[in-house]
Amino acid sequence: MDKEMMKYYIIFYSFFLLSCNVDVKTPQIGLVEINGAILESEEIIKNINYFHLRDDIDGILVRVNSPGGGVAASQEIYEKIKDIRDNSDKPIVVSMSSIATSGGYYVSIGADSILANPGTITGSIGVIMGYPTVTDLMEILGLNYTIIKSGQYKDSGSPFRKTSPSDSSYLAMIVDELHDQFKTDVQMERHLSVGEINRIAQGQIFSGRQALELDLIDKIGTFEDAIWLISNMAGFNTRPNLIKIPKKRIGLVDAILGEIKLKLGLMDKYVIPEYRYK
Repeated sequence: MDKEMMKYYIIFYSFFLLSCNVDVKTPQIGLVEINGAILESEEIIKNINYFHLRDDIDGILVRVNSPGGGVAASQEIYEKIKDIRDNSDKPIVVSMSSIATSGGYYVSIGADSILANPGTITGSIGVIMGYPTVTDLMEILGLNYTIIKSGQYKDSGSPFRKTSPSDSSYLAMIVDELHDQFKTDVQMERHLSVGEINRIAQGQIFSGRQALELDLIDKIGTFEDAIWLISNMAGFNTRPNLIKIPKKRIGLVDAILGEIKLKLGLMDKYVIPEYRYK
């Protein structure tokens, strides 16, 4: 081998050795899971912020498997996801699981991209308010319930008296107002016409495939597809590491108190409007 060839050989071999030692960064993607009824927003927003504020996290993947829930809680989570989309360089993607309806859909529309499986149940763009009435049972038991109120509508939705026509009109007005808020945000985020949003926002549910045809989501894809998509959006072409929220240990007393709080909260929800599929 002559000197010229030897020189090229050394250069090539040196580059080869260097390439073997290149430290290729593996993307780090934070995973936030929204499972079950959305009763409050604090914990979910805290989890999203945990990844938003970490410099080593390249993107946030939100996995939604929820029928929806509280109106204000759904709106707050939507606003947080939207804020990251608009004011952060980290991509945020929603992957829908089995169900992402009503409030579960609402929280999703703020993301950079929404993926659903063909069989995902989504949509249900509407508001529902329900409460029991026990007046007939009270008559059977010989019970009376006295209410002293400051205004005509103060006890609207009470289970202890029959609903009057004025009650129904008053509560329907609240439901319509909350429905308009939902429709306005979906129309804006999904770039729909007034006719389109009015046609699809009557509480109907849709499959993932139907939702794609109606422009309610961006792609048909699995959870694995969403992982690769957010990695690409973050500027990588390798599969990322999924980072989950560290689980905190809950003592027996805290668990019991939490269960009591949940049951009391559900008992108190009879007259609260919800973005929820039922």
